[in-house]
Formats: sequence, structure tokens, C-alpha cells
Amino acid sequence: MGEPAEETELDDGRMPFLEHLRELRVRLRNAAIFFLIGFSGSWFFAEDIYAWLRVPLENAWAHHSDRLGTDVKMHFGSIVEPFWVYLSVALWAGIFVSSPFIFFQLWKFVAPGLYKKERNTGIWFSVFSAAFFIAGAAFCYFFVLERLFVFLLGYANAKTEATLFLRDYFDLARNMMLAFGAVFELPVLIYFLAKIGLVTHRGLWKFNRWFVVIAFIVGAVLTPSPDVVTQVMMALPMIVLYNLSIIVAWVVVRNREKSVAE
Repeated sequence: MGEPAEETELDDGRMPFLEHLRELRVRLRNAAIFFLIGFSGSWFFAEDIYAWLRVPLENAWAHHSDRLGTDVKMHFGSIVEPFWVYLSVALWAGIFVSSPFIFFQLWKFVAPGLYKKERNTGIWFSVFSAAFFIAGAAFCYFFVLERLFVFLLGYANAKTEATLFLRDYFDLARNMMLAFGAVFELPVLIYFLAKIGLVTHRGLWKFNRWFVVIAFIVGAVLTPSPDVVTQVMMALPMIVLYNLSIIVAWVVVRNREKSVAE
């Protein structure tokens, strides 16, 4: 008797194609509104946010102060570059700030194709998605960037002077933080795939040894230096998160099998 009721719930959530497009438009509009609010608020603090992003560089610079001096000076090659850099800072900060609301809108778009009990997890999906993304970016900022910059600034010497540009530094710091944020989304992705039956803990465990190899390859590709320590600092969280995802998938599969048995 349980199966027909669940199928009825699923059918009730389905929409005609045009209605699905209208729902997509509503979700995109809501996500854009939240982003604009986050962007507008971040614009007033763009210079402060950029100064905060410079802290790992300043700490790394101090590590080489005997060769580089004590002052970290940023340069720009175009008269409009500072404006565009601060605009980019506000844009990406707006994305970070509004990410819980954007993830929630994504879930609201996907939810009609799921069972009722699965739709109720929407708020947790948005919270955990944003939390893992921000945790990945924070891990990069506090534990990776300074070590990376210490290594890269080590190439500076009497014949090779370090001339840092506003845009180049921001692009590097942003890309690294985005990469770590995306990597930390792995448990949320595995949870969703396990929920819809595309993966199981058994299959994930069998793939574990290959994932270790993939993690180190990804760490080597995404980190812009041959520094082994920096590459390992990206690979190890990926491996830990993957094994955490196996536990998450096991809980999902166990609950589903228990529900079917009942």
C-alpha cells in the first residue's frame, strides 16, 4: 500500500513542460534578487574585503622580508583596473553572501520531482550546501593561501623583482577559494545522488582507491604551483570528504532499504 501512495505524491509534484519553464523563471528571478541584494551590500565594503584577502599575501611577504622588504605594494596596469577589481570583489562577495538563498532556490526547482518526505529536506540542502562551500573557501584562506604564497614568492631575488597587480592577485585568490569551495561540496552531491538512487555506498567504496589517485591529480591541476605540500592540502580534504560521503550514502541506502522492507 505504501508504494502507490508514494507514486501519487510523485505524480502530484510533476508539472507540464511549460509550467516547468515558468517555475525555472521564478527561481532564477528570486536567485537574481538575492544576489543583487548581496552585491549591493558588498559594494560598500569592497575595499575592506580586498584588504582582508591580502592578509595571507602580507604574511607570506613578511616571511621573505629580508629579500622583499617590509611594504607590500599593489600595482595596476590600467587606470580603470582598481574600479573593476573592487567591482569583481563585490560581485563574488555577493555570491558568497547570497549562496544559501541561491541553493534554496535550486532545491525548490528540483523538489517537485521528488517524494514529499524528500522535499522537506530542502532547507537542510540549502544550509549544508552553503556551509560546505564556505567551509572550503575558509579552509583555503586560512590554511592554504599563505603557504602557497610563501612558496611562490620564494622565486623573487635580486634579479627577479616581485611586482604584484591588483587584478592578478584577486583572480588567483578567488580561483583558489572557489576551487576549494567546490571540492567541499562533495558530501552534499553524494547525498543527493544517493537519494535519487544513482550511487550506493558499496559502489563508492569500490571506487575509493581510484578516487585517491584522482584527488592527487586534481590537486596537482588546480594548485598553481609544483609545491607538493600545497597539492596534498587540496587532495587530503577531498579524500576525507569522499570517505565521509560513503558514510552519508550508507545511511541513505540503509534508510531506503529499511523503508522498502517495511
